[in-house]
Amino acid sequence: MAISEKTERALLDLGLTSYEIKTYSALVQYGPMTAINISKQSNVPYSKVYDVLSSLERKGWIETDHNRPSKFYPKPPSTSLETMRMKIDADRKKNETQVISELFPLFEKRGSKERPDIWIVRGQFNILTKLKEMLESCTTELMVATPLVLDAIIDLAAPLMMTLKSKGVRIRVMCTENAGENHLKSISKWGEIRVRSQMFAGGAISDSREVLILLGADEPSSAVAIWADHPSLANFATNYFQYLWNDSKPYSRSSA
Repeated sequence: MAISEKTERALLDLGLTSYEIKTYSALVQYGPMTAINISKQSNVPYSKVYDVLSSLERKGWIETDHNRPSKFYPKPPSTSLETMRMKIDADRKKNETQVISELFPLFEKRGSKERPDIWIVRGQFNILTKLKEMLESCTTELMVATPLVLDAIIDLAAPLMMTLKSKGVRIRVMCTENAGENHLKSISKWGEIRVRSQMFAGGAISDSREVLILLGADEPSSAVAIWADHPSLANFATNYFQYLWNDSKPYSRSSA
């Protein structure tokens, strides 16, 4: 039985070739076989089958007993996928190290001086990436205003927030009263919380130096934010946050 088109596309996207997919599928369907039988069952030319089998073994999808004649065994898909993930992660880290070690000093020397001090950030992914950069560089205080608290936001932010807390960073979070008790308790593990009846915008301020203002959108792809490290704008945002903070109600986890 041939695998579905969706599964074949997924395997291609994961880095397997068409011949490798046919070979692995044949082994999964018919069990361990010699190279000549694999060629017959998979319709992979015999002149190509050993190269394909060697590649699949390197990628972690099959193994062989090295007898004469050798038999080839399929590994469980879950095991093969985990092996690929670990290899991809290792290669990515190696490549990241290479790129950062060579290009970041050049960026620090020239690029950062030429960038604008106010940016428009478009799209949910780019906004979250910019927020992550702010969190990673924060050293003293983080101020967050969020009119809407979602499970996804809590799950994403919690590990970074706990790291900041362990470094002694003061974290203050301001949200609306309808945020939900479970969300408030989760946030209170790493930050001070105050609530207010309503809030018209959200954002974050890092060390009174960087500010990210969320403008909102109906769809994640059309989300828009303003990021700035302009001293005047950062100072204005800090003072406005402090004004709202003083006018908001403290949340106490112990009394909830």
